[in-house]
Amino acid sequence: MSFTSDTKLELSKIVPDKKCCQLAEIAGFLRFAGSISLKGGKLGIRVYIDSPAVARLFITLVKEYFGAKTALSIGEPKAITKKQTYILDITSEMNAEQILREVGMLGVKEGSNYFDSWIASDIIKKRCDKKAALRGIFLASGSVTDPAKAYHIEVPCSEEAQAKEVAKLINSFGLKSKYTIRKNRFVVYIKEGEQVSDFLNIIGASNQYFKFQDVMVTKDIKNKVNRISNCTAANIDKTVCAAQKQIADINKIDKVKGLETLPDKLYETAKKRLEFPALGLAELAKEFDPELTKSGLNHRFMKIAEIASKIK
Repeated sequence: MSFTSDTKLELSKIVPDKKCCQLAEIAGFLRFAGSISLKGGKLGIRVYIDSPAVARLFITLVKEYFGAKTALSIGEPKAITKKQTYILDITSEMNAEQILREVGMLGVKEGSNYFDSWIASDIIKKRCDKKAALRGIFLASGSVTDPAKAYHIEVPCSEEAQAKEVAKLINSFGLKSKYTIRKNRFVVYIKEGEQVSDFLNIIGASNQYFKFQDVMVTKDIKNKVNRISNCTAANIDKTVCAAQKQIADINKIDKVKGLETLPDKLYETAKKRLEFPALGLAELAKEFDPELTKSGLNHRFMKIAEIASKIK
């Protein structure tokens, strides 16, 4: 199963105790998974779901809050993913119009019905209701990438106004979601790891939250180890390059003038370098008696390099 499927499976086991949260979750879910049907002048609701666990949850919520029944049928598997599709129908006889009005999808203006694409503000006044609405939205349309691959969560929206409202709802919890246009659809997304894990915690996916955190910690440790290894390798390369340059200067002087022409301290330094070609300055400085400082030894090599540079 994917990380998204595991997350939705966990969330599908949560049935809010509070009636206000039940309504908010139904409202969020219907906004993104439901559609209004009209047959014989009567309103109905049709919901497409690709998870049997989520379908069971929605049936339970509708029964708990509205006392209404739903009709479940199985649709054709999706062409690309081959996932089974589950269809839930709520007919006019099952109080579809009442449900649409209570969740705020269907309103009346100047004597005519109209469809509202967002959740009524009085349904998501409280913090617990906002969490429930987000959970419903995610169950209907959201996805989260496996953190081992990337840190990413997104919710596709049908229009820009809806995307703005979803982002606003998410950001009311201190997160920083944004939205973009992709294939003529608006997509609300979060990319930063801590923000994604916080979102999972907010909607109630505690187990997935801890799994996400474990992956982040492991990746962070690996990245730190890699940085240290790269830094160590770079320092070794730097040391080797410096030693090779020093040896090249010494050999140049020896070939043209002879090392014995160097002052005693520089002669001693040249011999030590040839004796210990792989040591860094700090380690080589300890081979002298008395022991030299790293800066003092470096100064000697600068003198040697100056002498070598004057040899043509």
